[in-house]
Amino acid sequence: MSKSVADKPHAVCIPFPEQGHTLPLLQLAKLLHSTGFHITFVIPEFYHDHIRQSHGPNVVKGLSDFQFRTIPDGLPPSERKASPDVQTLCDSTRRNFFDPFKQLVAGLNSSVEVPSVTCIIADGVLSFAIKAAEELGIPESQFWTASACSFMGYLHFDELIRRGILPFKDETFLSDGTLDASVDWIPGMKNIRLRDLPSFIRTTNIDDTMFDFMGSEARNCMRSSAIIFNTFDELENDVLEAISAKFPQIYTVGPLSLLSREATESHLKPLRLSVWKEDQQCLEWLDTQAPKSVVYVSFGCLTTMTDQKLREFAWGLAESKHPFLWVLRPDMIMGDSAILPEDFLEETKKRGFLTSWCPQEQVLAHPSVGAFLTHCGWNSTLEGLCGGVPFICWPFFADQQPNTRYACINWGIGLELNDDIKCTDLIAILKEIMEGDKGKELRQNAVEWKRRADKAAAVDGSSYSNFNRLIKEHFQAS
Repeated sequence: MSKSVADKPHAVCIPFPEQGHTLPLLQLAKLLHSTGFHITFVIPEFYHDHIRQSHGPNVVKGLSDFQFRTIPDGLPPSERKASPDVQTLCDSTRRNFFDPFKQLVAGLNSSVEVPSVTCIIADGVLSFAIKAAEELGIPESQFWTASACSFMGYLHFDELIRRGILPFKDETFLSDGTLDASVDWIPGMKNIRLRDLPSFIRTTNIDDTMFDFMGSEARNCMRSSAIIFNTFDELENDVLEAISAKFPQIYTVGPLSLLSREATESHLKPLRLSVWKEDQQCLEWLDTQAPKSVVYVSFGCLTTMTDQKLREFAWGLAESKHPFLWVLRPDMIMGDSAILPEDFLEETKKRGFLTSWCPQEQVLAHPSVGAFLTHCGWNSTLEGLCGGVPFICWPFFADQQPNTRYACINWGIGLELNDDIKCTDLIAILKEIMEGDKGKELRQNAVEWKRRADKAAAVDGSSYSNFNRLIKEHFQAS
């Protein structure tokens, strides 16, 4: 190994093994690579297998200085699928990832084939990496891939218990108005109700895996030397200031999709690590549609629903008479596959496009897209915001509830659908957002937030400057 290669900074990146977590860390890794870093990107075996199945064996071949390594995941055979059960996966990261990850990093550090590891960047819900870094004497940072408002919500799970709000006594809290109670004591978060906090508070058992996992992992982030957020200062200003008051070493570097757009080398740009193959034909179909006429529908890679709710969405789209592009994952229906009624398919064949996965960032930037019906996962929220399109929000779980509240109330770019979706509700909201005065207002706000996101990611913008500051202060790059 030449001296110039040996002197390169070397970042080991490990995401939580789910697509919505992996893609933003990959964007950050590409950015670091473009500034001269050697990158080792660590993915568990099951995720590696699904990427190869979807995109061929060479997709994770990497370069001499951008390499992929795998570690055992400890998942039972029944969960070695594209989207394992979230609780099982969280439990497995806690129980099974520490030893193989530490051994991998130690091996890299003693190898003459790659530069010495200078930093570890781990997903914010993989705090075992903090312990591994401490034991190996390597600087580390946590990368929180969701919103800052969700992070602040998770930080206060313990306070909900101390105040006697949790656990709920029985399931009646779901329907008796309890969740509408105001929460006015979380720093930096205004106009928040219990229902707007991350969904894992909706429990009668505080030993519940997800409530315990997310609360403790967020608190563990505060032990890190730095926390990186895929957001920008103006978007979540109040809550970011409140987090910074508790923990000053935070760096906002989002939206990473914008920040990495120009800096990423052409040979790395196609690398996405999606577990599903993206359908490019939908872009050609969008080219045939009128400007701002299409409703784009996608609920991300984890949302599931009943067959009845699927039908309500289907007939709402059909009877609204608007063209639509709908992403329907095969595993989206609980206990079954997503099969739509024949009469729906016949009714909409001339103005609907159905696909199992698509290049969402390109879709949302397409001039034909007029609205985004979304679960409000953070990647989707940022990509929709960067596309300047108004939202119809139907949150499923986790951070999607606070993201929805911020989109609809704080940013003024969306309207929320009831969880118990009825086709008449969707017809009414589509009419308002595609044709009404409220829709015009939301669209204007969305275009303004797109402008602000572009400004943050531009040269000398807040996120651009914060990224350079992060390298200088924490990653010791030359």
